[in-house]
Amino acid sequence: METRNIFLNISPLDHRYSLSEAKMYERLSERISEQAAVLSCARAEVALVKAHLATRGTLTPELEKELDRVADTIDPSLVYAEEEKTKHNIRALVNVMKTMVSGEVAPLVHLGATSVDILDTALSVRVRDAVREVLLPELRELETKLCEIAAREAQTPEVGRTHGQHAVPITFGFAVSEYVSRLGKSILEIEARSGQLCGKLAGAVGAYNATSMIVRDPEDLERRYLSYLGLEPSEHSTQLVEPEYLLRLLLELNVAFGVIANLADDLRNLQRSEVGEVFEYFSSTQVGSSTMPQKRNPWNSEHVKSLWKAFAPRVMTFFMDQISEHQRDLTNSASQRFVADYLAGFGLAVARMKSVVSGLQADREGMAKNLANAGGKVRGGVLAEPAYILLAESGISDAHEVIRTITLDAEKNGISFFEALKRQGDAYGRITAQLEQLGVEDPANFFANPERYRGLAAEKAAGLAEKYKALMKGPSLTQGTD
Repeated sequence: METRNIFLNISPLDHRYSLSEAKMYERLSERISEQAAVLSCARAEVALVKAHLATRGTLTPELEKELDRVADTIDPSLVYAEEEKTKHNIRALVNVMKTMVSGEVAPLVHLGATSVDILDTALSVRVRDAVREVLLPELRELETKLCEIAAREAQTPEVGRTHGQHAVPITFGFAVSEYVSRLGKSILEIEARSGQLCGKLAGAVGAYNATSMIVRDPEDLERRYLSYLGLEPSEHSTQLVEPEYLLRLLLELNVAFGVIANLADDLRNLQRSEVGEVFEYFSSTQVGSSTMPQKRNPWNSEHVKSLWKAFAPRVMTFFMDQISEHQRDLTNSASQRFVADYLAGFGLAVARMKSVVSGLQADREGMAKNLANAGGKVRGGVLAEPAYILLAESGISDAHEVIRTITLDAEKNGISFFEALKRQGDAYGRITAQLEQLGVEDPANFFANPERYRGLAAEKAAGLAEKYKALMKGPSLTQGTD
């Protein structure tokens, strides 16, 4: 086969990303490249031959081994050359395969099948294998690393943020555990849906017309055929497998893609100069800017979000491939080929995100400094919420307004919220008394330490980390989800 200079390829997947994420690219290429597509169709054709022979009671171990050799060694360039003559990809494959098997077996190649019995079935095999053998292990590793960060930083104080503003305190582990939970559930869904992909041997309109001329029980022949490929039959077929099996899997992959992009965006923002709460690994030879030597850009996180922007919109094409006129048209023939691109783009983003979190470090001093100064113009203003709640609990109906006035006093006089609160003796006394009733240690100085007001952040972070780390272990991700 001709070897092409990768820098003459059109898609950046096949030059820039094939080099920068070589391991992921190679593993995916083995399963979803054009060569993999031809080989998977050949294996589907061989599965059909085996089903015919098994039905007749003439399938021997030796013959089965020889058929597998044919499927594994077929040359895609020969199939493409034949397609130039036939103008039909599956008939080209069949013609080539017939020259590779014995005269007794040749009539059984493609017997009773229509092209999509092979194409849709082979696509299900390729997608299933790419997801289960490449993407899920990578996702599992990413999730496990996030669990480790959430557990390690469960107690690390950090200011929470809503609407781009300082909110109440949390911990960095709690912030990461959001993604542990969201991505973890998506991984479980992906695993389940990848096991639901189906194939078919139901003929040109799905009614088993052709195979009913060969065997008495066409559905039994279909089950035999698909069993060699590890698939179940589509419950109802036209010329196509019901598209929703694949659609639901692709949609859940897109959900996971969005979670990863959201994580990347949060990490990117936490590396802003004015925030400075986390930092990615930056090698001694790495360059952040072509003109500003001091820069350490969070380009890996930005790269992940950029891949999401390029590939997430393809979900619209996945939806459009639901539509086929009557028992089949060809309007999905081109668009469906780009499912491979989507899987590759997603896989490359997962691999890059895994490298980001592998070297991710929390700047605990930076987090502590930001939390101490949090609250906008009022240092310690993030503790206005517990002050209001405790004051209301003491029986003050306009507690919110009382505390708001205290924050204005702190802002006007350039003092901390704690200092302003202590100036309001009655409110401060009531609040301190409520803290004493709750059993809070050193209640008089509670508002001097914003990190003490963190709710269940540390406990949630540790619990979710433990739960999903356990779920990521073992051969099946769906075990132990109850």
